[in-house]
Amino acid sequence: MTRRSPVPDEVAVELRRVVQRWHQLPLDHALSRAAALAALVQELADAAAHTQTLPSCPVPDLGPAALADQLAVVTYDACRAGLATDLSLASRLAAVRRSLG
Repeated sequence: MTRRSPVPDEVAVELRRVVQRWHQLPLDHALSRAAALAALVQELADAAAHTQTLPSCPVPDLGPAALADQLAVVTYDACRAGLATDLSLASRLAAVRRSLG
């Protein structure tokens, strides 16, 4: 039996675009955008925890190189918790991508 990802296609496409764009950024540009991306990562982690009645905890700061991976993980968790539509994830990820320039 093949399991289907809980991440809707439109969210997966936007997530892939954000991750690709993040990896293309020069370091100084990534550093200037890291706080905003980290805030989204924390927000998604908190939302997923809340939905599952788990305590929120801070996402560790692993530096800008790890932010795209952290975003992928918490996006998966949020979708698994059924929050893709509630959080307008596809639209929010598209906005993040556009803000990266």
